Amino acid sequence: MLERLQRLLGLQTIPAIFFTSAFLALLFVVLASVYDAPVAAFFGNLTTWITTYLGWFFVLTVTALLIFLLWLALSRYGSIRLGDDDARPDYGNLTWFTMLFAAGIGTILMFWGVAEPISHFARPPLEDVPGSSRESARLAMSIALYHFGLHTWTIFALPSLAIAYFAYRHNLPMRISSLFYPLLGERAFGPIGWTIDIVAVMGTLFGVAVSLGLGTLQLNSGLNYLFGVPVSGTSQVVIIATITAIATTSVALGLDRGIRRLSQVNILLATGLLLFVWLVGPTLFITEGLVESVGTYLHTLPWLAFWTEAFQGTDWQRQWTVFYWAWTISWAPYVGIFIARISRGRTIREFVAGVLLAPTLFTILWFSAFGLSAINLELNHGVDLASQVQADVSVAIFSFLEQFPLSMLISALSVVIIVIFFTTSSDSASLVIDMLSRRDDQESLARQRVFWAVSQGAIAATLLLAGGFEALQNVITTLGLPFCALLVFMAAALLRALHADYHGYTVSDIAAGDAPPMIGDENGEKTHVREDTRRH
Repeated sequence: MLERLQRLLGLQTIPAIFFTSAFLALLFVVLASVYDAPVAAFFGNLTTWITTYLGWFFVLTVTALLIFLLWLALSRYGSIRLGDDDARPDYGNLTWFTMLFAAGIGTILMFWGVAEPISHFARPPLEDVPGSSRESARLAMSIALYHFGLHTWTIFALPSLAIAYFAYRHNLPMRISSLFYPLLGERAFGPIGWTIDIVAVMGTLFGVAVSLGLGTLQLNSGLNYLFGVPVSGTSQVVIIATITAIATTSVALGLDRGIRRLSQVNILLATGLLLFVWLVGPTLFITEGLVESVGTYLHTLPWLAFWTEAFQGTDWQRQWTVFYWAWTISWAPYVGIFIARISRGRTIREFVAGVLLAPTLFTILWFSAFGLSAINLELNHGVDLASQVQADVSVAIFSFLEQFPLSMLISALSVVIIVIFFTTSSDSASLVIDMLSRRDDQESLARQRVFWAVSQGAIAATLLLAGGFEALQNVITTLGLPFCALLVFMAAALLRALHADYHGYTVSDIAAGDAPPMIGDENGEKTHVREDTRRH
């Protein structure tokens, strides 16, 4: 039946994945639109339970995976290439970085660059640190860098490394189900594997929808500041519809003509905005604060990485750390596949260094410019940004830029940057979902990618109308839990496959039980013998 419907619509997909995912997305939109209050209450209660009893699991898992990636890069496996032994990267380092940034956390930095540091500066999470003090300023910067530095990019790096390794090294389909091939064998390409990919599609849809929702809130605030556009549900739906239309155009053009060019343009615009704030703002304070913040971040990172509020009895992490990790984890399959798609030919050591360190460096520069400038306005110039941010977090960057020369022009530039980040997130996610829902030997049709772009916009609009920012937080925290467990299995599968690869075995050997054990064969020799294990 599904095959007949696919032929009727002229699609090229795996019908079980495509139509099941499409049905679930449509079902959510309908139910959340008709029963918005019960749906919001359900996810709110579920989120409370998850954060109360399993918040520690998110914190421990992400930190453990960061340690795992660093060990992997420094280990004997670091020289293994994501592809054949003579493969080389498809993209230069600069192009690769701009695409990483735009598809990863570009929208997040625009939203939280001012809001996060100023929130923790005014209301620090530690009881013995007074608010709006120099101590809270140092703590605020450390927490912001913890949330958006190495840990966030660990969540993106692990699945992207695993997917790239299995796809380019062992010629498996670029889908999440391929990571389970050593465990499931051929069943990874049947109903069990389809179920895994459906879960990945749904997580991607909702994870990106949350980003689009946050971007819409911020755009609405920016347009209200610039042109008096009312802040309302109607305005937000119109904004989502407009940006989705732009995204569908970009996604129809494909990776090289659409996403790559938009990414390159936007990184230039974002860098220009960063330099403006740095040079026009308190340059010396930012520069000195940057050096000190890096030191404070590295000093407090071991503590922050394992902090769970066990001795405070508060729920600060529910609204911040656990929400961030769950949100990032939920769209890790999308970012993972996208990064894998552009990372062929790099060694594991190069990959880990690039994906962890380069975006983290830019994040440090971004939060130093915006966060430290905002804190300086509060500490030394009596500007009350904190109360404005606490009233409406989406106005943070525009309230901040209002204190600078050419504020209208710079705010307009910020709107353009947000729109492009919004677009690149949507169209790259649409490309990835299309990859998840079709076979490698099937053509990527523009109408399929457009369908997923429209679906993301519809879910984002529904979440905003069903409860706004709180609804976005609750839904994504709930969906992030199963993906958090999935990351652990990804790490185990990757390590098992790398160990076998190092000794010349294939993932088919692992599935058949013929690969060497993890312990007891350290003297085995690497033979570089692999066979084609591709399955469609």
